[in-house]
Amino acid sequence: MARGRKVNSNGEKSMKLLREKAIEIFSEYGYFQTKISDIVKAANVTQPTFYLYFESKETLYKEIITEFKFNLEEIFDDTVNEYEHHQDSKVTIQVLLTRIFNYFALNPHLTKIGLTESDMSLNGILSQKFKNICEKFVSNFLNNEIASHIFVQSLIGSVERVSLSALLEENMKPEKLAEEIVNIYFSREEATVSI
Repeated sequence: MARGRKVNSNGEKSMKLLREKAIEIFSEYGYFQTKISDIVKAANVTQPTFYLYFESKETLYKEIITEFKFNLEEIFDDTVNEYEHHQDSKVTIQVLLTRIFNYFALNPHLTKIGLTESDMSLNGILSQKFKNICEKFVSNFLNNEIASHIFVQSLIGSVERVSLSALLEENMKPEKLAEEIVNIYFSREEATVSI
């Protein structure tokens, strides 16, 4: 974090700009192909300015990944708590997916990093949370012949794939994408919800 700077000073703006540019560059070139010099050049600051706020490229990258993970977990937890007693499990899942897809759409570079980082993919971050939500909300939709872990892995894989292709590349609306996923994984009955 910034040392010796007042809040809302030019230093805070420089740190924010460095993070934003780093996210853009990491999402395009990946961690290993990105150099600190690329980030500072894009942010139009000096390399010593970078080190004023971040120990290393690795530290900055870990902060970015942690932010992605934290925000997803917060979306998950808030939705589950809000819809804990909702009667329609499909609505709960659709609301959750819509909120996740909205977050992804608003943060496309961060999403690309988070979904392509092997250790921090949705599977790594949310596998247990998806498993818990499936056991809690959708167990009545699962065929007895389908193992819950296969269902969870399939759902996570679908969310990751359509996020990168349909949502980020084709600009499909988050609400429509969530509805499509719910209709594929659950029944053909409409699960329309307004968020």
